[in-house]
Amino acid sequence: MFDAKPILKNLPNLPGVYRMINAIDEVIYVGKAKDLKKRVSSYFNKNLPSPRTTMMVSNIVRIETTVTRNEAEALLLENNLIKSLMPRYNVLFRDDKSYPYITLTNDAFPRLAFHRGTPRASNKSKSNDQYFGPFPNSVAVRESIQLLQKVFKLRTCENTVFSNRSRPCLQHQIERCTAPCVGLISDSDYRNDVHQAAMFLQGKTNEVIDALGAQMNSAAASQDYELAVVFRNRMQALRQVQAKQFVSDFNVSDADVVACAELQGQHCINLVMIRGGRHIGDRSYMPKNTEGETLENSMQAFLAQHYVAQNSPPLIVVGIKIETELLEEVLSEQVGRKVKINTSAIGDKRVWLKMAQTNAELALSQRAATSANQSAKLVALREALRLPDHTQRIECFDISHTMGEATVGSCVVFDRGDMQNSEYRRYNITGITPGDDYAAMRDVLTRRYKKVAAGEGAKPDLIFIDGGKGQLGVAVEVMAEVGLQDILLVGIAKGEERRPGLETMIFSDTGEMLNLEKDNKGLHLLQQIRDEAHRFAITGHRARRAKARMHSSLEDIEGIGAKRRKALLTRFGGLDGVKSASIDEIANVEGISPSLAEKIYGELH
Repeated sequence: MFDAKPILKNLPNLPGVYRMINAIDEVIYVGKAKDLKKRVSSYFNKNLPSPRTTMMVSNIVRIETTVTRNEAEALLLENNLIKSLMPRYNVLFRDDKSYPYITLTNDAFPRLAFHRGTPRASNKSKSNDQYFGPFPNSVAVRESIQLLQKVFKLRTCENTVFSNRSRPCLQHQIERCTAPCVGLISDSDYRNDVHQAAMFLQGKTNEVIDALGAQMNSAAASQDYELAVVFRNRMQALRQVQAKQFVSDFNVSDADVVACAELQGQHCINLVMIRGGRHIGDRSYMPKNTEGETLENSMQAFLAQHYVAQNSPPLIVVGIKIETELLEEVLSEQVGRKVKINTSAIGDKRVWLKMAQTNAELALSQRAATSANQSAKLVALREALRLPDHTQRIECFDISHTMGEATVGSCVVFDRGDMQNSEYRRYNITGITPGDDYAAMRDVLTRRYKKVAAGEGAKPDLIFIDGGKGQLGVAVEVMAEVGLQDILLVGIAKGEERRPGLETMIFSDTGEMLNLEKDNKGLHLLQQIRDEAHRFAITGHRARRAKARMHSSLEDIEGIGAKRRKALLTRFGGLDGVKSASIDEIANVEGISPSLAEKIYGELH
């Protein structure tokens, strides 16, 4: 069971978004909260609202949070994260039906429309319709469309209605449409209105308002006061729409806000990204080797490594005084436009910077709490297994296959208080009887520890074998053969119906069998490592199996390259069609000679 107390203790009473993460580092739930501390804490009460929630909570091993300025902003950020991460427990939001969009169609006279669902779903025709949003709810979209109609007077009618009009409709009479259907506005003027509407919806608010202001002043100078009032009203209406969608008050639609924090020698850089006038998310970076370094140096290093050699936004707001002249020059030349690094944030930029700073500090406190929790688990595991205090490095092995097909072995590593992903290894296993798990385990362990015995790689303090006495016995033999019999081996036999918490540990040196209580932190660490080995093995197995099943027997025929293979499969509609074809039919395919056709026919039959 996940120990949430260290995390909950450090959560703020602020609005934001939280992400629940399982043992294989997969985000399983994204939610929003008006008060992060209260909302996240509610998941760890005794009485949960449903079995589904109980199941979700039982899979949590880590929680990440992002503080936002208000709950409405948290809602928009939550939607963006759900769309990109697709968490398994956010079923209600998976098809995006709860988050509508505004659409500008790609017709000759584009239509302003309400769209519900993912933009891709309605864009299969590649019509290049433009989508703007998401909005919190349908009411906000409909109100925004009404205001946009008042401002830009774009049509909202279906194409079937538009193409069959002979006179203006009621929308024109109430001054919500310029009636392009009957030619009451020129193509260029209508396109200009569409362009301004799109610019505004992309977050280029100030550019549109400035243009309208210039038009208003021009009309007033010409004493066309009625037209000047129209432009003034447009400007006022635009500001109303802005308040309904956009969470950025910057004078540019694309910007990054970067803050840094320090805790116990560890630095954290939090990057808040604003694109198209919307907060699309943030990310915390934990740089290595920061002991003794200043925050200024860490910030300089981050900006250089993150932005050089990639596209940067026109504005980067930084929460610390650093030298920016050289970096501005390099980034501006790189992207071909002015890039400003602001180190003296005021007004709205200061509010955003404060939010980024809060997120950086929160990420550090959560990391410290997680690290302390992992350390406590390791101590509990040492005590439970009666291991020496210096036990740090643990390696775990698992075998995965489907009825003996595409067998893959995995090795995962726990060291320095965390899973070391860069040290994971997979082993494709061949030359054994399909389904022989003992032979597969022998192959993997031999390949792994022959190298370790020869001085390649670090020697583990403890090895977990995902399996019972049979697999453990094979492991003991292999370790004796390679001269590493001093390493303790522990087999992890699955419990009844493979239920977590019922695992039995089998010791290689004594044959002793041990079961730990379900709430034992040492057991939680063992389960985390074992589950990661299983995930890593099955992911590799599935990839290998898929590759094998995609393999065409044509690939084994000498003289058949990718181009000829494609021509054959295209002509006959697949491999079965090629097998059914005669030699003469095969020879009629471009690039296939009669002699090669005979060879192909002979190989396939």
